[in-house]
Amino acid sequence: METRYDVVALGELLIDFTENGLSGQGNPLLEANPGGAPCNVLAMLNKLGKKTAFIGKVGNDQFGKMLKEVVEESGTDVSALAMDDQVHTTLAFVHTFPDGDREFSFYRNPGADMMLTKEEVDPELIKKARIFHFGTLSSTHAGVREATRYAIDVAKENGLLVSFDPNLREPLWESLEQAKEEILYGMSKCDILKISDNEMEFMTGTTDYNKGVEMLREQFDIPLICVTLGKEGSRAFYKDMIVEAAPFVREDTIETTGAGDTFEACTLNYILEHGLEDLTEENLKEMLTFANAGASIITTRKGALKVMPKKEEIEKVSQEIGRAHV
Repeated sequence: METRYDVVALGELLIDFTENGLSGQGNPLLEANPGGAPCNVLAMLNKLGKKTAFIGKVGNDQFGKMLKEVVEESGTDVSALAMDDQVHTTLAFVHTFPDGDREFSFYRNPGADMMLTKEEVDPELIKKARIFHFGTLSSTHAGVREATRYAIDVAKENGLLVSFDPNLREPLWESLEQAKEEILYGMSKCDILKISDNEMEFMTGTTDYNKGVEMLREQFDIPLICVTLGKEGSRAFYKDMIVEAAPFVREDTIETTGAGDTFEACTLNYILEHGLEDLTEENLKEMLTFANAGASIITTRKGALKVMPKKEEIEKVSQEIGRAHV
């Protein structure tokens, strides 16, 4: 019997060097964490019992081999992960501020993830999935942009739901105008959009997110839009409904790496289980509450891909906080 997938994602896979204290000489110690939003999303979906596959490229070097192993161990099919003999695995250095927010420096000129070609995208893999997920980091350069657009076309032609998270990383773009163009392209293709508050402001020029979503809806027909608001929680826009869920603010938060990806995975999991046709306000509230709870747990852990929470952990947090809010 052929393998079917719940979600196939395409995009970047890289090493996030995160700060981890000081050495005996007082030098900063950096930990090599597996990173890249799409595989974080897939790792969380695996924890929720879903079947996933990844399309991307790493260098045929120590970091690339480590990433392949880690993603495979998380439960994701890596048969479509290409290895580049010429170009090294992409590296990111993450500086964490006292409140847990982050700043990125990238070593990616070039990096293997942006060398993926259209020919390396397996259409048969995509055809076997229910949802195709992507972001914009796989659209920063011409070759990988062509590969991404080809994969989106295959997904659309075969009736998959298409999920998009812009995941804006400004230093990786030649110009912010180009970033905006690619985000607009993604919005024109997706059925499910997960977008952060700062990306909403970047795209619409407003911090009134309800108004911002209205502006996007004037241009695009996106059935479900989820806006993540950091410490303010999240909001879902579906048909004529706007549903908000409170955040799970935790005193033990250490960093926000992977919070948006965990949220995204939890929402995709909900759509896989309930469909995208007839969601009620109650459904949306349940979806956002679970996703917020999942995101809050990952903020208490270093890294993301290897430390995604189990379903039971998320349920426990959402029930505890649910009782506290009653």
